[in-house]
Amino acid sequence: MNIAVLVSGGGTNLQALIDFEASQKKAGETCPYKICVVMSDRKNAFALERAKKAAIPTELVSSYSIMGAEKAKLASRDEKRFAISDRVLENCRKYKIDAIVLAGWLTVLGGNIIKEYSGKIVNLHPALLPKFGGEGMWGHHVHEAVLAAGEKESGCTVHLVDSGCDTGRILIQKKVPVMPGDTPDTLYERIAPQEHKAIVEGVCLLAKSL
Repeated sequence: MNIAVLVSGGGTNLQALIDFEASQKKAGETCPYKICVVMSDRKNAFALERAKKAAIPTELVSSYSIMGAEKAKLASRDEKRFAISDRVLENCRKYKIDAIVLAGWLTVLGGNIIKEYSGKIVNLHPALLPKFGGEGMWGHHVHEAVLAAGEKESGCTVHLVDSGCDTGRILIQKKVPVMPGDTPDTLYERIAPQEHKAIVEGVCLLAKSL
């Protein structure tokens, strides 16, 4: 299964996918997926460096790179979102992509890409959906909300992407306890290793289903 991995930040979950693919090759096993391209909606995302180090092609799909600075400044959020989504779809066709993996990707995809890749896009979310999902729920905002709500557990979810935001069918969840005195940082540190396992398991599960 040829996959595109979409990123916005440091790329630790991308690294988990890269490392698993490399370990399978080293062991003489067949990896269920091949990372064919990494795309980022932010030009200084460290994830792009991780991809380059692993000799994986990269594509910048920021609104500024697609629309130009002046047009991007004046564009609405939805205009930017659909411009990015359409460019991602173009790139997926170019690289002959079978499935798309959102690994710390912040732009909500919309339009034709959702139809063309229906049932073939997975997202990793840093909480136990359906709780703490939707617009604005990403990164530390999620962990802050979990702590503010006094939850006893948190974790991460790998789910299929549909036309909503964090609303698609759940494939995998990993749970961790919320400890007394936790901060968003300490909670994230406990969840991160589970994210790395979940993203690999989720992508392998998707590969088997296609």
